[in-house]
Amino acid sequence: MKNKKDIRVCIISSSFRPEVTVPLEKHCLATLKREGVSSKQVTFVRVPGAMEIPLAAKKVAQKAVYDAIIVFGAIYKGKTYHFEQIAGECSRGCMDVSLQYEIPVVFEVLAVYDPKDAIERATRKVENKGSEAALTVLAMITLLQKI
Repeated sequence: MKNKKDIRVCIISSSFRPEVTVPLEKHCLATLKREGVSSKQVTFVRVPGAMEIPLAAKKVAQKAVYDAIIVFGAIYKGKTYHFEQIAGECSRGCMDVSLQYEIPVVFEVLAVYDPKDAIERATRKVENKGSEAALTVLAMITLLQKI
């Protein structure tokens, strides 16, 4: 079983919508630290927007040095079909990476109708999506080691 001090995690975040992604990152990192993973074990990659996340995840997975990837972003519903395109393709692309490279890709790209919902999910103390992503990564790493 891998020691928590040996775990390597990559967090890929969209630089678009920093009001959501920055708090997600902070809560995630705080939770990982509380669980015994130091900030030195975590690498951050920034991409321009949600559509760029899957390609970055693929490049990270290809390196075969990380135990898991966490992706953060925010997509707000507007008046066009663009929301559906970006949300669906980003999700599909991340799932493809996870399956192809057999690495957990924890998906916290928040696709919301109201921007306030994304900000709330990123900043609240209880059921914070950044904290949940950290706990999910650790659970998946442990599970995959057992299988």
